[in-house]
Amino acid sequence: MLRRLPRHAVRTTAVAGAAALLLAGASAAVADTTTDQQDQPPLAAQVEAPVPEIAWKPCEGEGLEAFDCAAVEVPTDYDEPEGETTTIALTRLPATDPDQRIGSLFVNFGGPGGPGVATMHQLGGPFLDPQVHAQFDVVGFDPRGVGLSDPVTCFPDQASENAFIADTPAFPMTTRERAQMLATFGTISATCELLSGDRIEHASTANVARDMDLLRQAVGDEQLSYLGYSYGSILGATYSALFPDNVRALAIDGTLDPEGWSGGEGSVGYRTGQGAAAAEVFDEFLAVCAEAGPESCALAALGDPGEVVEDVFTQLQEQPVEIPLPDGTTVELGYDDAVAMAFSALYSPALWGDLAATFAALAVPQQQSMAAQRSTDDIDSIGDLLRRLGLIEDYSGIGGALASMCVDGEHPLKPWEYQAHADAADAEAPHFGRYRAWVGLQCEFVSFTDEDAYTGPWEQTTEAPVLVIGTRYDPATPYGQTQPYADRFADASVLTVEGYGHGTLGISTCANAAIAGYLVDLDATDGATCEQDIAPFQAPPGEAELEESPLLMAPIAGLPGL
Repeated sequence: MLRRLPRHAVRTTAVAGAAALLLAGASAAVADTTTDQQDQPPLAAQVEAPVPEIAWKPCEGEGLEAFDCAAVEVPTDYDEPEGETTTIALTRLPATDPDQRIGSLFVNFGGPGGPGVATMHQLGGPFLDPQVHAQFDVVGFDPRGVGLSDPVTCFPDQASENAFIADTPAFPMTTRERAQMLATFGTISATCELLSGDRIEHASTANVARDMDLLRQAVGDEQLSYLGYSYGSILGATYSALFPDNVRALAIDGTLDPEGWSGGEGSVGYRTGQGAAAAEVFDEFLAVCAEAGPESCALAALGDPGEVVEDVFTQLQEQPVEIPLPDGTTVELGYDDAVAMAFSALYSPALWGDLAATFAALAVPQQQSMAAQRSTDDIDSIGDLLRRLGLIEDYSGIGGALASMCVDGEHPLKPWEYQAHADAADAEAPHFGRYRAWVGLQCEFVSFTDEDAYTGPWEQTTEAPVLVIGTRYDPATPYGQTQPYADRFADASVLTVEGYGHGTLGISTCANAAIAGYLVDLDATDGATCEQDIAPFQAPPGEAELEESPLLMAPIAGLPGL
C-alpha cells in the first residue's frame, strides 16, 4: 500500500505554523496595547483580576510520581477580569531542598503551540542542573489555546484533522501543489475561526504573559523567575515589557527578534531569519561530515557530501521515492519532505549521523558501495531512520501554534504573493529559505486579531539582570539575533555555546551550570562561552543518545521552535 509521508508527523512543517511558547499573566492593571507602537501609553503595574488558588495534587499516569498537577481559571479577557474564564493546566517538580528554596521557576519550552505539561512529563524528571531543582519548584504550564488549556481546535476531532492535512506538502513546488496548499490553509483558517474563534481572539502572547503573572502570584512569588527556550524568548520579552518591575530572573536560551515576530516585511517565517540560519547550519553539517570521514559519516563515503545531497534534492524534485515501512506499507518521500526532515534534524547534533545516513541511503541503490555500507549497516531501513528523526510520530494538532502566531503580529502578504516571496527567499537561502517563507500563510485568509496583543515597543525598562544564551550554529533561532536581543535590556549578559543545534537543554552541561548559577545567584559573566557535550558524528548512526530535546517537538519550530 502506497501512502504519502504523513505531513502532520513533520514537526517543523508550514502547517505547524511557527517555530521554537508562552506564558505571563497578571493581577495588575495592564496597558492598552494597540498595534501603533508610538501611541501606546506607559505600562501600568497590574490588572484587577482575582489571583487563582492552586490545588496541587499528584499527577495521574505511570512514571509521573515526581510531579504535581493542577488546573486554574484565569480571565479569558483581561478587559473583563470578572467575566468568562479560561482553564490553564500546570505541572511542577517540587524543590528537592525545601529549606533552601528560592521560589518557583516558570519554564517555557518553545513553540508556539508547544505544551509545557506534556513536555515536562516526557522529560520524566530532573532536566536542569541539580542546583536549580534543589532550590526551585520547576513549573511548566500549557499556554492558553494549547494542550490541556482550552486548546484551539479546528476540526471535530484529531482524526479528521489528520486526514485533512495528510497530503499537504511541507511547501509547494508545482502549480498543483500551490493550489492545494492555498485551498488547504484557506479551509483550515476558516474552520479554526468557526470552531475556535472565541479562543483565538484572546490567544496572544501578551495574554499568556498576563496568565503567567497571575500564576506567579498564585505560587506566592513576589517576582518572576523564568527560563524560556526559542519562542519562549518572545514570551519573556513580552512579559518584561508588560511587567518590568515583576522580573527577578529572565534566562533566554535561543532568541527570536521581537520586532521581526510582531511586524515587518514578508512572512513571519521569513522575518525571523530561519531560512538563512538553517542554510548556514546545513552547510556546517556538510563540512563537518566531510571532516569526519566515511567511518563516521555515511555521506562522506559517497563523495563530496554537498554534491551528494544536491543530487538527492534534484532527484527528489524530479521523482519522489517510495520507502518501505516495517508494517508492510510504504510512504512517499519528496523534495519538500527531505528539506523539512533536514531542518528538524539540524536541531540536535546527536541526530546528524542519522541525517547523513538517510541522505546516503537515498543517494545510492540497494547495491551500495562497501564504504557506504559500512557506515549504514546498523540501520534497519530508511523508515527506521525517519522514526528516529521524528518524521513518523503521533500527531499533536495545529490550532495552538496557529492561534498565537496569527494574532501576535502583522501578516502583510496576500496568499497569492507567497510564491514570489518564496522564490526570492530560496535565492537567498537555498532549500530552507523557500521552506520557511511559507510559514504564516495560514494567517492570511482570516483576519485573526486579539485587541490585547502586544506589538512593542521592545526596548526594555526592567532593572533585573538578564541572561541570554545563543548557540553559534542554530537553525531556528539565529545566533546573530542573540546580542541584539540582549542589547534591549539595561543589564544583560550573553553566553555563547560554541556548537550546533537549537538550544542547550540536554546538549551542554556547561551551559546548564551557567544557567543555574544565574538563576540561583543572579550572577553571570558577559561574553562567557561553553562547549557542547555531544559533537556531531561522535558515534555511529543509531548509537547516539536520541532522547529528544523538547525544542525538537515544536520547532517555531514550525516557525519559529517559529
